[in-house]
Amino acid sequence: MLAVENSSCWISGKKKMLLPYKEVGFVSNDPNFSVRPDGTVYAEQEVANLSEPVQFMVTAQGLHDPHIWETTVKLALAGHPHPLALTKVMREVEIDFWSSSANGLRRQKRDWVIPPINVPENSRGPFPHMLVRIRSDQDKDVGIRYSITGAGADQPPSGIYNIDPISGNMFVTQPLDREERASFHLRAHAVDMNGNQVENPIDLYIYVIDMNDNRPEFQNQLYNGSVAEGSKPGSSVMQVTASDSDDSTTANGMVRYRILSQTPHSPIPNMFTINSETGDIVTVAAGLDREKVSQYTIIVQATDMEGNLNFGLSNTATALISITDINDNPPELTVRTFSGEVPENKVNVVVTNLTVVDRDQPHSPNWNAVYRIVSGDPSGHFTIRTNPITNEGMLTVVKPVDFEMNRAFMLTVVVSNQAHLASGIQSSLQSTAGVTISVQDVNEPPIFPVSPKTIRFEEGVPAGTTLTVFSAQDPDHFIHQIVRYSKLSDPANWLKINRTNGEITTMALLDRESMYVKNNVYEATFLAFDNGSPQASGTGTLQIYLIDVNDNAPVLIPREAQVCERARPNSRINITASDADADPNVGPFVFELPYFPASVRRNWTISRLNGDYAQLRLRISYLEAGVYEIPIIVSDSGNPPLSNRSVIRVKVCPCDDNGDCSATGAVAATGLGTGAIIAILICIIMLLSMVLLFVVWMKRREKERQAKPLLIDPEDDVRDNILKYDEEGGGEEDQDYDLSQLQQPESLDHIINKPAGVRRVDERPVIAESQYPIRPSLPHPGDIGDFINDGLRAADNDPTAPPYDSLLVFDYEGSGSTAGSVSSLNSISSGEQDYDYLNDWGPRFKKLADLYGGGDDD
Repeated sequence: MLAVENSSCWISGKKKMLLPYKEVGFVSNDPNFSVRPDGTVYAEQEVANLSEPVQFMVTAQGLHDPHIWETTVKLALAGHPHPLALTKVMREVEIDFWSSSANGLRRQKRDWVIPPINVPENSRGPFPHMLVRIRSDQDKDVGIRYSITGAGADQPPSGIYNIDPISGNMFVTQPLDREERASFHLRAHAVDMNGNQVENPIDLYIYVIDMNDNRPEFQNQLYNGSVAEGSKPGSSVMQVTASDSDDSTTANGMVRYRILSQTPHSPIPNMFTINSETGDIVTVAAGLDREKVSQYTIIVQATDMEGNLNFGLSNTATALISITDINDNPPELTVRTFSGEVPENKVNVVVTNLTVVDRDQPHSPNWNAVYRIVSGDPSGHFTIRTNPITNEGMLTVVKPVDFEMNRAFMLTVVVSNQAHLASGIQSSLQSTAGVTISVQDVNEPPIFPVSPKTIRFEEGVPAGTTLTVFSAQDPDHFIHQIVRYSKLSDPANWLKINRTNGEITTMALLDRESMYVKNNVYEATFLAFDNGSPQASGTGTLQIYLIDVNDNAPVLIPREAQVCERARPNSRINITASDADADPNVGPFVFELPYFPASVRRNWTISRLNGDYAQLRLRISYLEAGVYEIPIIVSDSGNPPLSNRSVIRVKVCPCDDNGDCSATGAVAATGLGTGAIIAILICIIMLLSMVLLFVVWMKRREKERQAKPLLIDPEDDVRDNILKYDEEGGGEEDQDYDLSQLQQPESLDHIINKPAGVRRVDERPVIAESQYPIRPSLPHPGDIGDFINDGLRAADNDPTAPPYDSLLVFDYEGSGSTAGSVSSLNSISSGEQDYDYLNDWGPRFKKLADLYGGGDDD
């Protein structure tokens, strides 16, 4: 059999290892199972289900030995892959497995198993460190080679454990960390030199023993909690939580809490306590007051080893505890009496601000003030609005006050919070105050006692009639002031008002039918003003209800109609009347034909249909087509009645079978009489005559224009024409002129002092100018030639005539100019000039050739 040797004991499947101690006590941590002094494990009660392996701890201790050994026992059903085992250290344990069957409990086969190997974590070595020795009892007969397999050996994390294949010594090669892996399950193998299995593999369970190598860690370094001020002792505040990575089933992972410090220490240093196991923080004393301390800072410590400060590891966190506000401070007005003043007749005016002090949380329902007026304002003239920023009460006028009625008000004001006071808190006496309000007198405008004021009068009241006295009253009873009146609005300009007493009189006839009267009412507005400082004015409206009188005669409707020239049953005209008056001065109307002219009653007749309508029709069987103006007398029902002679234009025309005017009667139906047609024809003839006269006048003027002789033929007239020349000279250099004569002389002395009769032709002589002939204002056409000849002779004999182009015409271009003189271009000095070449220039120059050429006319 394959066995494991550990210190002074080894375990085999067929042999028992004897314990050096004769008396050993065993204790199981599972109440369902117990261990006898001989090491037999038995069930305390019937086990209902063992489909899964059961594991529990067993501790062993000698009677005279202080050392304690513990091991893990795993139980499973027979044939289950998990063996039944009771493992121990330094003790051979015999295991009896009991299982349920139909006949009750029966004992299974007894066997020996390998106890687990416990290795402490974080061991300092040296490494490799021997754990156990594995050997087979057949190693005396054959050569055995040992090996181990499993996670930690040949599987990741590999290399932690190894075994000497010859001696069977098993080693751990490095420190272990329980927080990374708490246990290992390996299998030991024994084979001969040929690799044949000698023994069945055995299971090796290696447990890493926990060491206290991890501090407790808080989930947060800063915790926030709150509790209401005034809370009773034992009120829950918050919970802090810390965890330890060590084994929580041992003291290494059992965390305990405590409070290290509290800041501030008001009212006592220990206002809070903490549950050492759960981390719940609660209050332990009364006296939390937010107005004194609004926040506490608590330093909490968590320690493992069940809070043992000598051996345990610790960590700290901070807890901020905010004291929430309750309405434990009633608002208090700063003074017992407030005062203010307000002008009369003003609204939305802040009279005074009521200041209040509240020590509760600002801008919260416990702090927000609510003001009420409990007395002194029965008419509701004032209200108090709360300023949301300062919490002050703004006493405001919402209904105008009258100085003449109340010169002062004495109000009682109470202030409270939006939230109710906390239980047991009483209102303060300073929550009530008085407010004295003085009313300032101002100049009020005069007031019309009745506005609008309505009076009734018949229309047609003549001008100058007194209608009423529309006076106003000055509400300033304590000040004597004079009231004056003026007219503000009078659409028809019918009225006037006495400036002193407000008497209303008419300036024109009142007419109910005027466009300014609406629903029989005429409305005017008047102004009343006093002589106060500043001046005040008020308005009043006067409404005059006009009673109708029968002052409008009825008017016939319609004014035009159409009937057939032959009397037919349906050839009738329905007529009525309109009256601007009102009932009873309107219908029923009376319609009748006048006796003059007699032809009206001879050709027409009227029959009454009802009170407002009548029917006009032909009395004779045929009436010639045309337009007839038929007078009709219409009378209303007024007292006395009014009548009106109206004329209706009736178009009489030939009709077809349907009673409609035919095309042949269209002319007559148009309503144009013989006189109108004649007038139209006369106008047409006059227009045609005017057109004809204008054409004749245009023709005559054209003939006169052709018969009148002209100085120059229109075709030869060169005025206002543009002449185009194809050739322009080559400039100064290709002209054979002496341009030196154009030079500016440096002085005029040689001109003034030279002998008479000798002069330069390019200088203006200093002598009197010649007199040219004056052209008559209205020359005869035949004198034009003589005029031109006289002017030519005067120009030829004028010593001051050009060319004298140096002084006045051309600018001086400097000495050395290459331009020659143009003084050789002299005027004609001989009358023998030949102008016959003008005849070759065409018809435009014919007149000029006749004047200078001397043709047959000469």
